[in-house]
Parts: sequence; structure tokens; C-alpha cells
Amino acid sequence: MSALANTLETAMPADPRLIVALDVPTVAEAEALVGRLGDQVGFYKIGLELLATGGMALARRLADQRLGVFADWKLHDIGNTVQRATAALAATGACTFLTVHGEPQVMAAAVKGRGASPMKLLAVTVLTSLDDADLKQMGYDSTAAQLVERRVRQAVEAGLDGVISSPHEAGVARRIGGPDFLVVTPGVRPAGAALGDQARAASPAEALRNGASHLVVGRPINAAPDPRAAAEAIAAEKAGA
Repeated sequence: MSALANTLETAMPADPRLIVALDVPTVAEAEALVGRLGDQVGFYKIGLELLATGGMALARRLADQRLGVFADWKLHDIGNTVQRATAALAATGACTFLTVHGEPQVMAAAVKGRGASPMKLLAVTVLTSLDDADLKQMGYDSTAAQLVERRVRQAVEAGLDGVISSPHEAGVARRIGGPDFLVVTPGVRPAGAALGDQARAASPAEALRNGASHLVVGRPINAAPDPRAAAEAIAAEKAGA
């Protein structure tokens, strides 16, 4: 029996608002991290790095253990391709959340491809590594806040379940999307943690107070000497929100 299966024999009673990013090079390292976190975490993000090295099979194993799987694969292509890719992922039953780019034709195609699947679709608004100066350099006239607001409105109109936004724009997303809208916030850093490549970050408590429904935490947990203790500390910070 693998370390993952040995550790996770039953459903986890963890706070579902915390999503830990499995941003590690190999599936073996990801499964070891899940094992170390144990019942402290019940929801995991699988990004592009692991997608290339067995991420879909890992998603199925996590789902079999009744763990949440956030497939952060940011689908972006012509409508027909996005529709078919979304349908294929929905058919696996392994993905709880799936990200697509926040362009109207992409979002509409993903909704059509999802069909009756319970998989939740989230639109990427503006990456948390970007600030207003970056957007200007890329050719946008809007600030990050203005662009996020526009894409949140488009996501609601397209019928998506939520968005990915920085904690700074979570309040705008919550106001526009309403109480049941999913507002998933990367760029969450516990008090005293380094920002790294995050330009628009906030603490767990700040993100929740601003309107986040879920927090995505990567390096502060997956690179910590004791990942479980780091997750417990973030849980304590969330409790103060």
C-alpha cells in the first residue's frame, strides 16, 4: 500500500477552504507531502508542473480518497478545443475545480463542455504575480482592479461558478458574484512569510475578510521544514478572520 493510501483511509475532516498547492517536481514528492499533511488538509491543487509528470493519475488517486482536487490547468484555446478538453476532464470525475482563462468565448465553451458534471469552473482574472505596471507593459489600459472586475462580470454572465483573483480583489468578486460565488485566492502568505513572486498578496485572515471562499497556499506549506505545522499555523490564522 502506498504512503498516500496508508495515510488517507477515510475522508478528511479538514477545513475545505484551505487548498495546498502540490507545486513539487514529481508525483512521488506530491504523495509524500499529502501523507505528511494527513488529516490537516483535504483539498489539493495540481498545477502544470505535475500535469506533465502524472498529474491526471494523481488527481484520480486523490479523488478516490475523497480529497478535493483543484486542477489548475488554465485552459486557453479556441472554443471547440476548450469545450472538448473540459468535457474530457469532467468525464474523469476526478476534478473538483478546473481553471479556464477569463475570456468570454473560452468561458462559454467550458460551460458547454462541462455539461451536467458537478465540476466547478473558475475563470482566471489577473495573475497574482502581476501589478499595474506589468499590465501596462503588456498593453492593457486598465489597472489590475479594473481588469479583475470586468472579468468577474464576464464570468458571472457566462455561468461560471467562480473566479481566481488575488486577495486584494476578493471583495469586488464577492460583491459582483454574490454569496455563493467561489472566490479562490492564490497569493496567500502567512504573517512574516516572504512574498516571493507574488505582487498582490495578503494574509489568510485578510483574504477571508476580503471575501475569499478558498485560500491557495503553496510555498509557505510545501517548502516548510514541517508542512503539517505550517498548515496548522495557517488554520489558526484563519480562525481569527
